[in-house]
Amino acid sequence: MTESLVWVKPEGAELAEVEAGGGSLRAAGHAIGGDPLPYRLEYELTTGERYVTVRLLVRSHGVDPETGPWRRWLELVNRPEGRWTVSARAEGHVKLPPPGGDAAELAGALDCDLGLSPLTNTMPVLRSGLLEGGSAEFLMAWVSVPDLAVSPSRQTYEFVRRDGERSVVRYASPGFSREIVFGPDGLVADYPSVGRRV
Repeated sequence: MTESLVWVKPEGAELAEVEAGGGSLRAAGHAIGGDPLPYRLEYELTTGERYVTVRLLVRSHGVDPETGPWRRWLELVNRPEGRWTVSARAEGHVKLPPPGGDAAELAGALDCDLGLSPLTNTMPVLRSGLLEGGSAEFLMAWVSVPDLAVSPSRQTYEFVRRDGERSVVRYASPGFSREIVFGPDGLVADYPSVGRRV
């Protein structure tokens, strides 16, 4: 079943078409943001069994008032043997870190984590049954936006409580922690300071 989702963010919004079920997920989305400069972003996400990331394709672009148009492109592929490949390119000049990163540093990661997107918090939570209880630590392939730099990120998710049909799960990474509210479909309903589903 395909569902359209919208998250309103402190400095933008995201629309995603999500197809989830049978332990896998496919999604295509668009986001706009204003920090550190105005940008538009498009992504395509495919997972395999147990919601393990297979491929993430991301494009971002905007116009720098000083240097003109810029574009970024990133493709992450997680091979069946657990080896990641990272392909990236940039056009135009803008004061952002370069896109891409060292694929070897992502060894052992099962998931991507697209910065400022509530969607990618779904995969590790569903795979580990964290909507019902427990806690788990993950290594993620974290993608910073809008620059599309990739780096490894250690993250912890811990079930906190049920709130009617919703589940509250505490997310933590170095220097950052939030209680994320997940709907009964396992998708984020409210991620404070990141996005609220409307």
